[in-house]
Amino acid sequence: SHTKLSADDEWNLQQETMYKTHRGHESMHVEMILIFLCTLVIAQIALVQWRQRHGRSYNLVTLLQMWVVPLYFTIKLYWWRFLSMWGMFSVITSYILFRATRKPLSGRTPRLVYKWFLLIYRLSYAFGVVGYLAIVFTMCGFNLFFKIKARDSMDFGIVSLFYGLYYGIMGRDFAEICSDYMASTIGFYSVSGMPTRSLSDNVCAVCGQKILVELDEEGLIENTYQLSCSHVFHEFCIRGWCIVGKKQTCPYCKEKVDLKRMISNPWERTHFLYGQILDWLRYLVAWQPVVIGIVQGINYSLGLE
Repeated sequence: SHTKLSADDEWNLQQETMYKTHRGHESMHVEMILIFLCTLVIAQIALVQWRQRHGRSYNLVTLLQMWVVPLYFTIKLYWWRFLSMWGMFSVITSYILFRATRKPLSGRTPRLVYKWFLLIYRLSYAFGVVGYLAIVFTMCGFNLFFKIKARDSMDFGIVSLFYGLYYGIMGRDFAEICSDYMASTIGFYSVSGMPTRSLSDNVCAVCGQKILVELDEEGLIENTYQLSCSHVFHEFCIRGWCIVGKKQTCPYCKEKVDLKRMISNPWERTHFLYGQILDWLRYLVAWQPVVIGIVQGINYSLGLE
């Protein structure tokens, strides 16, 4: 009786049943693998061309995909924990996006935006590292010393790694959108074309506030940072612009920013590398389900099981 089987025995029985069902279908499986590989290559070429020629629309559609696709699987598979975290993230991020797109823009809004996305960035980094270590921990068999089942520790590692990667990518994409809106609203930056305002020496082009504040004058007091183009910004603002907002140019003159010179702390270098990994893995989260759906449609139309 299946009711008397343990979880491991029931899993092994399901695997054995699947092997018996597909035994003798080797040629069909090879054909399905070839269809998958060809579709994967064609899709990758099409996405690269789309990103190079129409980067803005590609980023918006990718962000929409990443926001909606996990929600579909969450509701379908009853992953209520992820759904609650997704809802909390969506509500707060929607409020941040609302603040970033208001006109006129409050002088403290850029700081609020970068603080929120910097928090998301660091939390996602921590979850990703913990998940990766848990997976390595399980593969090396260290879970046996703590009497933890391999399936439980592996599930914890995979879930933590997924949370870190997913919210890290979402946070960086929303931060880039907010950065463009805020900078364009302030007027010292334009995605295409010339800025609508001229920048004075005592104004930060990211937040629009004065850099040097006199006594009893309203403003932000903090360290400053000068780029190689001689433009000066609040240190927190320019780091948020480059690291969180994924901008590698000066917010005013668009000269290339030397990130190696800016990121002198080795721990910050790891954060920057982690951001690059998130960019590389965006395809797996947003477009891999679409590719798999196309492959399944082709297999169904050809009568392949």
